[in-house]
Amino acid sequence: MSAPTANCPSCGAPVQFRWSSAAQTVCPFCHSILVRTDVALENVGKVADLPPDPSPIQLLTEGTYKGKKFQVVGRIVYEYEQGGWNEWHIVFSDGTSGWLSDAQLQYAISFVAAPGSAAPPSQTQRGQSLTFGNTSFEVATITKASYKGMEGDLPFPFYGKSDMLFADLKSTGRAFGTIDYSENPPLLFLGEWVDFDELQLKNLRQFEGWA
Repeated sequence: MSAPTANCPSCGAPVQFRWSSAAQTVCPFCHSILVRTDVALENVGKVADLPPDPSPIQLLTEGTYKGKKFQVVGRIVYEYEQGGWNEWHIVFSDGTSGWLSDAQLQYAISFVAAPGSAAPPSQTQRGQSLTFGNTSFEVATITKASYKGMEGDLPFPFYGKSDMLFADLKSTGRAFGTIDYSENPPLLFLGEWVDFDELQLKNLRQFEGWA
């Protein structure tokens, strides 16, 4: 993967993009949120200090999904009343990208679906049956979460967020989905639950209590 570089407009430090198609990153020196424009980087704010995290995954963790190698290049952190979770932005060896969700030792890989696939929140409720592609889903939970921070490279500008609404979709198998109502129209992510070991992760964070 190519890694273009630029200078942070806030502190002047060199900033390296781990993914050539990244739309946003965070300066590792001054924590400015930097959005790429056609000609330069725009400083749109500061990222908050990230909350303590028990996950062994970190930036530059590598893994494999369905025979394709990927690398973790970014992260968004959310919290809700029962805990929190990470959305790790992963980039595959062919340049495509997706998301690795990491919550309370549960993991899932997902990809954004076609725009306009999801209904607005006023038309979505728990227990509702939905079909995307050839898979039937049920709306399992509707969660109000708070954005707590981000790091690394993201595929779209993401800043100035506060409380957000998500609808999680379950199926009878491994398939799962999430409707993200922080955008208009809502974003639909479809994917599947995965076992930690099947991802063959390398370059994990080492800390006491993790085996």
